[in-house]
Amino acid sequence: MFRVFRREPAVQVEPPPIVQPQDTACDVQQLATGLAKDTSGLGMEAAQLRGTLEDTGVVAQHEQESLNQLASQLQDIVRAQALIRDLGSEGLDSVTLARDSVAHVGREVSGVVQTLQSVAGAATDITQIALQTRLVAFNASVEAKRAGVAGAGFSVVADAVKDLATQVELSSKAIMSTVAELDQRIQSLAQELTQDAPNRQDSGHHLTFFQALTQVEERVQRISQAADESQSSSDLITAQLQNMGREISVTREALNGALKRSERVLGVSERLMEVIAACGIQTSDTPYVRLAQRVADMVAAALKDALVHGRISLSDLFDERYVPIEGTMPLQHTTRFNALADDVFPLIQEPALKELPDVVFCIAADRNGYISTHNKVYCHKQRPGDVVWNTANSRWRRIFNDRTGLASAQNTRPFLLQTYRRDMGGGKFVLLKEVAAPIVVQGRHWGGLRLAYRFN
Repeated sequence: MFRVFRREPAVQVEPPPIVQPQDTACDVQQLATGLAKDTSGLGMEAAQLRGTLEDTGVVAQHEQESLNQLASQLQDIVRAQALIRDLGSEGLDSVTLARDSVAHVGREVSGVVQTLQSVAGAATDITQIALQTRLVAFNASVEAKRAGVAGAGFSVVADAVKDLATQVELSSKAIMSTVAELDQRIQSLAQELTQDAPNRQDSGHHLTFFQALTQVEERVQRISQAADESQSSSDLITAQLQNMGREISVTREALNGALKRSERVLGVSERLMEVIAACGIQTSDTPYVRLAQRVADMVAAALKDALVHGRISLSDLFDERYVPIEGTMPLQHTTRFNALADDVFPLIQEPALKELPDVVFCIAADRNGYISTHNKVYCHKQRPGDVVWNTANSRWRRIFNDRTGLASAQNTRPFLLQTYRRDMGGGKFVLLKEVAAPIVVQGRHWGGLRLAYRFN
C-alpha cells in the first residue's frame, strides 16, 4: 500500500497535438453525445433504483402494518389468557368452597344417621313395650273370663288394650323398617359426601361426589397452569414482535434515506440531461423537447382563442374546484373546463403521438397535475370494481400529483426532463422519460404539456 508514496521516475510526456477548431467542435459533439447517453443510462438506473426502493418501502410498510395487527391480536390473546387465569382462580375458590360445604353437609348427614339410629332404638323399645303390654292384656283377659259375669267389663278393656298393643307393635315395626331404609340411603349419601369414602371407580362404579369435586379442582388447576405457561409464551412472542417492529422501523428509515439519496442522484442526472439539451447540442432527447414545446404553444394558443371568442371564461379555465365523481376508483374529478378540453385537446394531442417514435402519451395537465382529457387510448369509462383495469385504461379526469406529475405541471422553465416508472396498475410499471413544457395563457401559468417516451 506504500507504493503510492514512492517517487516514480520522470516520464517524458509528449505535448498534446494542436487541435483545429473544427476538430474541437467534432470532439465536443461526440463528448456531449456520449455524456448524454451515459446520463440517460444513469437516469434510467436511478429511476429503477428509486422504484425498487419505493416497492421495498411499500413492502416494509405492509410488514409494519401486519406486525402491528399481529401485536394487537396477541394482546387480545393475552387479555383472554388473563381472563382464563382469573376465572380459573375464581373456579378454584368456588370448588374449594363447594368442597368445604359438601364436607359440612357430610358431617350433618352423619348426624342425621345417628339421629335415625336413636329413632330406631326408640322404636325397638316401643316394640318390646307393645309385646309386654299385649302379654299383660292377654293375662288380664284370661283372669276376667275366670271371674265370669263380674269380670265381663274388665275383659272388654283387656281385649281393647291387646288390640292397641298389636297396632303399636305393627307401627313400631313399620317405623323400624322405614328407619332402616333411610339409614341405608343416608349412609350411602354420607359416603358420597365424605372425603375419606372409598374409591369405587375400580369396581366399575362412579366416583363419589367429593372425589369428583377433587378431580374438578385438579383440572381447573391444570387450566390455570396452562394459562400461566401460555402467558409466558405470549410475553416472549410480544418481546420478539417488539424487536421485529424496531428492526422494521430502522429498515424503513434506512429505505427513506436511500430513497432521498436516489432522488438526488435522479435529479442530478435529469439536470445534466437538461444542461446538455439546453446547450444546443443535438441529443436523442432534443426532438422530444422541441415537440413538447411546440405542442405546449399550440395548447396555449387554443386556450387563448377560446377565451377571445367567449367559449370559456378566465375563471372557468383556471377552475380548481375538483368535484369527485362518486363511485370511481381510482378517484376521478370534474372541473368547469372539461367540455372545452374534451373538444380542443384531442385535436392537438393525438397527432403528436405519431410525430416521433416511442411516444407513449402527450397530455396537457393543469398546474395541480389534473388531467382533464388524456389520449383517447386512456380515456375509457371505468369498470366498477376493477381497479387494476381502471388504473391502466381510465387515466382521464384524474389528479396526478406524484413527484413527476406535479413537477411537470408546475414547471415554468423552457423545458423539464424527468425519468420515472409509470404505474400501470396490478404491479406493472413502465420505465419512461418525460419532457414537460409550460402552458401559459394570457401571462398566467395554466399548467404543463407532458410528453412521455420510452428509452431508446
